[in-house]
Amino acid sequence: MIHFVSTTAWRLRIDYGIGFPDPPFVIAANHTSFLDPPMVGAAYRRRMRFLSLIDLFGNYRILDLALKTFEVIEVRRGSIPLRALRQALDHLGQGGVVAVFPEGTRSRRFGDKPFALGAAWLALRAQVPLVPIAIGGTERVLGADNKLRRGRIRVFVGPALYPEGSGREAAQDLTERWAAWISSRLGPEIGAQLEIRDP
Repeated sequence: MIHFVSTTAWRLRIDYGIGFPDPPFVIAANHTSFLDPPMVGAAYRRRMRFLSLIDLFGNYRILDLALKTFEVIEVRRGSIPLRALRQALDHLGQGGVVAVFPEGTRSRRFGDKPFALGAAWLALRAQVPLVPIAIGGTERVLGADNKLRRGRIRVFVGPALYPEGSGREAAQDLTERWAAWISSRLGPEIGAQLEIRDP
């Protein structure tokens, strides 16, 4: 349903590349719009769970419905999300898929905000691949002003990135590989200086 509506309304085009690996795996996508989670859903089209800030609930009825549909794992802003990480690891351990936005919140432009290491940490801890998804156009269709517009949306599914090593350096390396792939799909002007931060 999401795929049909998006294709009709915003001429959604999805480039699957070599496609998704077999689960379990972690999806990590850039984030400029409330439309990004549905676009990830349109690309994967199977059950997954999102890590999401708890303060997104209660603002928009349609957003609350979407969050419940995606069975979000709630993260409290400004805290160490130990409970959420345990839930995510449990879901991966059961053969599931977890989706994360390493920017933590919407940004006007990829690279404007530092990237948390949470997605890479999950992939490393669970020893599963991290699949990058680059989303372009949602920032124009439904941007920071929350006004819906016509436009085109393009989604790129990247090749699985496999964790190497352990610890913070390995998580930072995996995050840097993810950011480099995303910036390569969103345009050469993106990502000239990408900042990594702790989860």
